[in-house]
Amino acid sequence: MRRWDFVAAYLQGELERDEVIYCHAPPGYATTGADGRPRICRVEKPIYGMAQAGRRWQRSLFPWLLDFGFKQCESDLCVFTITKTIGGVEQRVTLGCYVDDLFT
Repeated sequence: MRRWDFVAAYLQGELERDEVIYCHAPPGYATTGADGRPRICRVEKPIYGMAQAGRRWQRSLFPWLLDFGFKQCESDLCVFTITKTIGGVEQRVTLGCYVDDLFT
């Protein structure tokens, strides 16, 4: 079995067009504006800690796997398989996705 961990995987996802998410300013940034009102930040990309981040990463990864030729398992949507014939020998790869890790 092999395992791949995608560094900064959640940053590869995309928010929905109509999805608007705000958060508090990160440490080191001003937390109040000149008018004394609290500052908030609009999130443009999924980040670690967001409830939606893992799903947004999957929405980017899964279509890529399907375009590459993998078939999605009907009983577990995080499992993909692909079968190719290389040098006359049939090769099968089963790939599982869990959060930001891939397993073969």
